[in-house]
Amino acid sequence: MLACVTTLMLSYTILELNHEKQGQRMVAASHAEKVAAKRQELLEAWKASQQFTLKIVDQMPDEYFGFKYTPEAMSFAEQWRHCAIFTCNQLAGRFELDDNPYADKSQRPPVQMDKASVIAELDKMYHYVFEKIEGLPERDLYAPVDFAGDTFPGWRLFYAMENHIIHHRGQCVVYLRLKGTVPIGYLGW
Repeated sequence: MLACVTTLMLSYTILELNHEKQGQRMVAASHAEKVAAKRQELLEAWKASQQFTLKIVDQMPDEYFGFKYTPEAMSFAEQWRHCAIFTCNQLAGRFELDDNPYADKSQRPPVQMDKASVIAELDKMYHYVFEKIEGLPERDLYAPVDFAGDTFPGWRLFYAMENHIIHHRGQCVVYLRLKGTVPIGYLGW
């Protein structure tokens, strides 16, 4: 009888341990799924950003890429140059990355560029962002980041950078209108 009770207790303990391990695997799997879902959400937002940005850039005739609505304003090309450099600098700096394509100031693009050059710089920026979304260690995605007087999880920095691009893309929509081009409608997410 004692042997049966001992066997039952041992079996119960093994079942508990197996159940506990399964629960840990389920938590780990659901956590991994949440991280993957966050990466996918960010990729989708940035791919929509890329699509809309390139459509706005493509609408401006090449001869107006140097256009400024006032002498102190950035030109149409400068708006996009600024977005590329700022975005990569912020991501590299805040996440302490050493692969910033704009770290060497002597390798930065000229202030005035033609359409093809602006598109090339934007492609470089978006490629860098996609690479960081996909490859940034999970700890960095969720670690606190200080930005603009606030502290939030690293993944939110990607949205802050997209918000910055939205600001400049909106300015560029005005540039298009000032040059007689009716901008395409908003594409959304």
